[in-house]
Amino acid sequence: MVGNQDRWQEDIFVAGSLRSLIPEDHILRQVDRVLDLSWLRDEVSDSYCPDNGRPSIDPEAALRLMLAGFFAGIVHDRKLMREAQVNLAMRWFAGYRLHEQLPDHSSLTRIRQRWGEERFRRIFQRTVQACVKAGLVDGETVHVDATLIRADVSWESVVSDHAEQVLAENVDEACGRARPRSLKKYSKTDPEATLATSSHERRMEFSYKQHTAVDDKAGVIVDVAVTTGQESEGTQLLSQVDRVKDNTGRAPAVLTADAGYAHSRNYAALEERDVEAVIPPQHEPRVVRKLPVRRFKYDPRQQVVKCPGGRTLSRQSRQKNGWLYKARGRDCRQCPLKGRCLPAGTKARTVLIVDGYEALLRARRRRAKGWDRETRELYHRHQWRIEGKHGEAKVLHGLRRAVRRGRWNVAIQAYLTAAVMNLKCLAALLLLCVLTTLDGIDRLEWIVRSKCRDQAPDVA
Repeated sequence: MVGNQDRWQEDIFVAGSLRSLIPEDHILRQVDRVLDLSWLRDEVSDSYCPDNGRPSIDPEAALRLMLAGFFAGIVHDRKLMREAQVNLAMRWFAGYRLHEQLPDHSSLTRIRQRWGEERFRRIFQRTVQACVKAGLVDGETVHVDATLIRADVSWESVVSDHAEQVLAENVDEACGRARPRSLKKYSKTDPEATLATSSHERRMEFSYKQHTAVDDKAGVIVDVAVTTGQESEGTQLLSQVDRVKDNTGRAPAVLTADAGYAHSRNYAALEERDVEAVIPPQHEPRVVRKLPVRRFKYDPRQQVVKCPGGRTLSRQSRQKNGWLYKARGRDCRQCPLKGRCLPAGTKARTVLIVDGYEALLRARRRRAKGWDRETRELYHRHQWRIEGKHGEAKVLHGLRRAVRRGRWNVAIQAYLTAAVMNLKCLAALLLLCVLTTLDGIDRLEWIVRSKCRDQAPDVA
């Protein structure tokens, strides 16, 4: 017999609690069990007037609305409030009853402006500390990488620096004439965004860059920072290591990164901190017009450089990132390698020995000999562990493109995304702890130790 459902009958009363209408395995129910925001009111209290004005939106309710949106991949405030109006799980998670009116979408914008970037960074740090307390972070191995976030910029808003302004800023004081320079493009709607690309095969886009550190044990994000798109990731590595230590309370013993971080000063600084660097050195260019620096032997004790012809290059002057060594002109004139070593019009060869050059040489020799099996496995884990996190953030949580303008707004978006992903790890941990043990072994420990732990079910 075919059933018939009367869809037009409205109920004045609903039997049961709002919680009972939400599935037990819903991600917001799982996260609610591990989310503690009891500290938030005191944290943001100085942003509100204590004795004047009408009562504001409850800080915890506002943050829960933002988090619920990021869990669902909704990053625009208007769309979030439309969804929360009819979404029972979001209403329950934020603490609003069915008959209560939700705040206007503009209230969330004002709250972000009032709290500022630093408070959202602390919210993210709280999730890291919760993961540490739950045993999801051991701090032994950390994977570091960066990814581009496309800015909220259209090409119609892109302009070039005014030619007269550029000429005025580039006047050669010696002759009073302007030095030639290409015009710099920038966006009128978001001047902080800069042109960048992740590959030479792709065109440049106005972007920001997120620098991320992920702990190896369970994939918890332990550090996030946002810079302009042109910022080199290699220059951010040491500050990232410091922040990881501050966030987790533990200094990493092993750090993996790609060749973009293969700076000599990074190798040297990590050696000083007793951190094993699993970073492949950058490849040399295929077309070499002159003898490369690696053909010159550097003696740090005597502070001299020996060229392939056996001549000595002496230290000359300090540069921004190292010391300049120069050969004598008469030595180069008589050298049989002159044609291969000296560029046209040059009388003597100069070599720049960058800071940390010895550490760079050790890294090159280690890579040339071949990494051992454990090191290769660590770097393989780096490739999918942190890149997987970046892919998850962009595909599931809306981080592919910035939804607001200005670096601080993009940073808040990145902090909330990372906080949501860490809360998913905590929720998965809770689900595993509730399950029965497997052959007498704690299921969480089995997940962490076995080779199949990365295929654990995703509760999201």
